[in-house]
Amino acid sequence: MKPVQSTYTELLDSIGSAIEVARQNAVKAVNTELVKANWEIGRHIVEYEQHGEERAEYGSNLLATLSKDLRQRYGKGFGRRNILDMRRFYLTYQKWQAVPAKLSWTHLVTLLGISDNTARKFYEKQAVLENWGYRELERQINSSLFERLALSKDKKGVLQLAEKGHIVTDSTEAIKDPYILDFLKLPQSQQVTKKALEQKIIDNLQMFLLELGKGFTFVGRQYKISLRNRHFYIDLVFYHRILKCFILIDLKIKQVEHNDIGQMNLYLNYFKSEENVVDDNEPIGIILSAEKDEVLVEYATGDISNKIFVSKYQLYLPDKKELQQKVQAIMQKEG
Repeated sequence: MKPVQSTYTELLDSIGSAIEVARQNAVKAVNTELVKANWEIGRHIVEYEQHGEERAEYGSNLLATLSKDLRQRYGKGFGRRNILDMRRFYLTYQKWQAVPAKLSWTHLVTLLGISDNTARKFYEKQAVLENWGYRELERQINSSLFERLALSKDKKGVLQLAEKGHIVTDSTEAIKDPYILDFLKLPQSQQVTKKALEQKIIDNLQMFLLELGKGFTFVGRQYKISLRNRHFYIDLVFYHRILKCFILIDLKIKQVEHNDIGQMNLYLNYFKSEENVVDDNEPIGIILSAEKDEVLVEYATGDISNKIFVSKYQLYLPDKKELQQKVQAIMQKEG
């Protein structure tokens, strides 16, 4: 038999916890029923069409009439746009078992805007894996996350992205190139200082963590390390919960030079020796720059045992069509 709560406060907190859990479960149940109802509405519309009555394209008389009559009977929520979404929903997921679990109707409507099946399946998986809200989902779609990850893979790797999502198991999978920092709202034409760039990132830390990906936790900025009487400051330090290692980020507003790589190597050696504890893996260094010379980076990082990556950042959204064409070229290759 469980012991009686020792204080009234504990009793109140226990009841409060039970209420919160019940409310959360109720919201989940309501969402599941809403999604199922919308799927059923879409199914009825499509089956009606298949009997030769009418094709319910946007703006058709069928959609307009349905919208009007349903709103009269059941109130708001049945606008013509919503009815079309329900139809599209059923056409996309014609088996109820194929509807991704744990996603809200708003998530699903956002996913319906993705015409490519492979990309849509990736975002379905990733939204569940990383517990994205619908705004986070929109952000990742707009920043072409799927295409950016797919460009570093072959056809098999792209299909695995769609099947399993982006699961980080080693350092290379945790790194992106480029990183999209459009949320900083810095004009591309404006020359920004390193200090201002760092401050903008700190001011938008939640969005920056979203761009970095699952597993990153913030440790500190201008992280001080001392070697005898010399002091160095690392711009941003994170810890990766999945890889179990520190990740150091050095910001550069111009092109990366060879001495920048040498400096990052120093930071990583220090962390291995002074900051790592027993269960920590070797730290990772990311030099995040406006520009990079691929050849210089290749030679400067050659024979360095530490994990150093040089990635570009962009202050604007990438050209989605161009990225999609590159991914299509990968998918069209044999093998």
